[in-house]
Amino acid sequence: MITIRTADDRGRTQFDWLDTRHTFSFGEYHDPEQMGFRALRVINDDRIAPGGGFGTHPHRDMEIVTVVLNGALEHKDSLGSAEVLRPGEVQRMSAGTGIQHSEYNHSATEPVHLIQIWIMPNRKGVAPRYEQKRFDHANTLRLVVSGDGREGSLAIHQDADVFAGRLSAGTKVGHDLKPGRHAWVQVATGRVELNGKTLNAGDGAALSDESQLNILAKDASEVLVFDLA
Repeated sequence: MITIRTADDRGRTQFDWLDTRHTFSFGEYHDPEQMGFRALRVINDDRIAPGGGFGTHPHRDMEIVTVVLNGALEHKDSLGSAEVLRPGEVQRMSAGTGIQHSEYNHSATEPVHLIQIWIMPNRKGVAPRYEQKRFDHANTLRLVVSGDGREGSLAIHQDADVFAGRLSAGTKVGHDLKPGRHAWVQVATGRVELNGKTLNAGDGAALSDESQLNILAKDASEVLVFDLA
């Protein structure tokens, strides 16, 4: 079964420096029918104006993953991390017992476009951690986040695998789902065909009782695939 949530169905938050689309309930956008999917709690599609950003604020007991699509994002946190995240890199922050961080557009002239993901952990009260890493995910589905850190992926406290793919038009990729597993596919940019159904930029799809995902990029596209318990 495939259930599509279109880009236009998402919630929206706008400020002079921020335009965010919320796949699931977040902040002042609340829909009791859209509280996440399995352990996946938040997918925010953020566009931050030059010089803008999120000032220092706290989190705890959440696995936070960030992917930059265009531009550069400047990160600082209470662990002493100070990094700049660019396209091709993935950031993982395990908030655990508590962490404070800020995220700002690194450029004074160009906007930054990013996807921020929250995954509910299977353990609370862990020591907070931060890590970011560059991955080659051209024309493939590359494992970038997992519960066990295999294949060089960033490890989180949850039985969840996150795959990223930057696909040229005409590229086909697939992913097998084991019995009892579920998937969410998020189209960050472009247009794809998922198991025969068309998804445009910003669209997402929940899959249950499916054994395989087949993705065909109709245009140059960037996709995220979540394999969830």
